[in-house]
Amino acid sequence: MADQKIPLDSPPAYDDADAATEPLIERPAAATSPKAPPPPQRPLGPRLPLPLDLPALNMIRGKRIILASASPRRRQLLAQIGLTNLEIIPSTLPENRPKSLGPFEYVLQTAEQKARAIYTQEIDSAKGEPALVLAADTVVSTHTGQILEKPRSEKEHLIMLKLLRDQNNGWHKVYTAVVCMAPLDSLADPGYAMETHVEETAVKFDQNVTDELIASYVRTREGADKAGGYGIQGTGSILVEKIDGTHDNVVGLPLRATLMVIEKVVVQTEVPEEVGAVL
Repeated sequence: MADQKIPLDSPPAYDDADAATEPLIERPAAATSPKAPPPPQRPLGPRLPLPLDLPALNMIRGKRIILASASPRRRQLLAQIGLTNLEIIPSTLPENRPKSLGPFEYVLQTAEQKARAIYTQEIDSAKGEPALVLAADTVVSTHTGQILEKPRSEKEHLIMLKLLRDQNNGWHKVYTAVVCMAPLDSLADPGYAMETHVEETAVKFDQNVTDELIASYVRTREGADKAGGYGIQGTGSILVEKIDGTHDNVVGLPLRATLMVIEKVVVQTEVPEEVGAVL
């Protein structure tokens, strides 16, 4: 993406900066006309895009939307589709699904567990029932199916990154499961709609990455809270040669797929008028 030009503050006026000093240049007497008003200040930073105008997003805008994750990266990605007013309520349940499930089932069951826990906790909240609960889980898997989550120590972090570099010519896979839940307006059992999706992206580490570079990266601690021990959106990109799949899935949330899951679950919560009349 091209760099955005960020407007800088105006330089300080000479009158303000040099009020207590002798002027270097003779100036004529000040005119008697009133001083012109200062120009309006422009906001710093690039202007944010307008939110997506989509029926499903419009239906939940202004309502309770809960992200069952403390990940700032997922929050930033959701902001890109206009979901900025989120409640952050991470699940506190242990993520202890058996690794024998394999990475696909492991992330799906873990994300479902997070979503159900927060939905059950908040459905009768004094704030009102949530319009949407969104949960996700990400793991990295070696070519043999070994699941790698967040490193638990610096030593484990080093071993993890060297493993990803050295096995299968540096190729490994990243899986992210997305689960969305919303209450149904009808009395249909079980009273909520749920939609899920699991995204897979293949990532190749550069096999020329040295042990010294890996150790230096580990010391930055950037990857300490990330599945697989690296952040592709940050300094960790220096470890990666290429990917096959969606970049934001490696970051922690496949945005296009997440939007599709939100649209599916929100549409299911609508009660057709003829059905509502019968009820």
